[in-house]
Amino acid sequence: MSTNKILTKNSIEFLEKYLNNASPTGYESEGQKIWMEYLKPYVDTFITDTYGTAVGVINPDAKYKVVIEGHSDEISWYVNYITDEGLLYVIRNGGSDHQIAPSKWVNIHTDKGIVKGIFGWPAIHTRDNSKEEAPKLDNIFIDIGAKDKKEVEKMGVHVGCVITYPDTFQILNGNKFVCRAIDNRAGGFMIAEVARLLHENKKKLPFGLYITNSVQEEIGLRGAEMITQTIKPNVAIVTDVCHDTTTPMIDKKKQGHTEIGAGPVISYAPAVQNKLRERIIKTAEANNIPFQRMASSRYTGTDTDAFAYSNGGVASALISLPLRYMHTTVETVHQDDVENVIKLIYETVLNIKDGETFSYFE
Repeated sequence: MSTNKILTKNSIEFLEKYLNNASPTGYESEGQKIWMEYLKPYVDTFITDTYGTAVGVINPDAKYKVVIEGHSDEISWYVNYITDEGLLYVIRNGGSDHQIAPSKWVNIHTDKGIVKGIFGWPAIHTRDNSKEEAPKLDNIFIDIGAKDKKEVEKMGVHVGCVITYPDTFQILNGNKFVCRAIDNRAGGFMIAEVARLLHENKKKLPFGLYITNSVQEEIGLRGAEMITQTIKPNVAIVTDVCHDTTTPMIDKKKQGHTEIGAGPVISYAPAVQNKLRERIIKTAEANNIPFQRMASSRYTGTDTDAFAYSNGGVASALISLPLRYMHTTVETVHQDDVENVIKLIYETVLNIKDGETFSYFE
């Protein structure tokens, strides 16, 4: 494959539109529609399920099935309690970070449309320096400008409304993509680009390829658990994000050393099938694709675990995109890494043979 940049102007426009759209866990449908519309020219058909996972399929009649997968949901909040004074208290929907909340704008999703709000915080002048209170889940609150609970309800806001941040896509210093929800709509973007490249380069696969954008990863890999039972794949290559550990306050002895700009990260973990992982490494080396390694101990914490332990065992592997500031509104990745993850998945797919078992005993 050419070493030239593979992301097109159209690709970047899709990425921006896809990231800017809200897709909170449990409410991913609008983002899935954007994703499917982009993917449509490059696949033969689609599969969707009851909870919103979307799968573009190439060669749907083939018996041998390979999955490439990312997840489509983003962390968010739920309205949990409304005070008589019209302020909102929240609970998490996924791993939302309470420490970044104060002074952030939010979008509250209601049947009447978006209601704007802000995470308020007491002014520095009013706080007691001797016992400074940090933001916690039980003291952060949202102000939507309502005078009381009755006005809140009149605006369409009720317990159970989902809340997202409105922060939009930016490019930092020419080659760093910054946005909320790069974890992991970058994964959906990258697997869609693999499908585009297969189509544009007129590659014919001897097996079925299932480009899978799962829902509900952020609350326990739930979408992947469901869709793997529908697809029943032979092989699954999952892509997600991992931490750039070179920024302050991260202990490399605990977290390992991975960084943006240094290439895709290939994981070692019990859920990662060794022979498939070694195939990916050899593919990277043969195609001069830089890569990093990461040890994940008992579990990867990604959809890899859901695929690996399904259907009696599916040969699964994880290729991660290094990312700074995970679960904030300024998640940051390097364009070179995005392109190299795409290249690595693309070349690995082309290097899989119909019917391969990746058995330890062959």
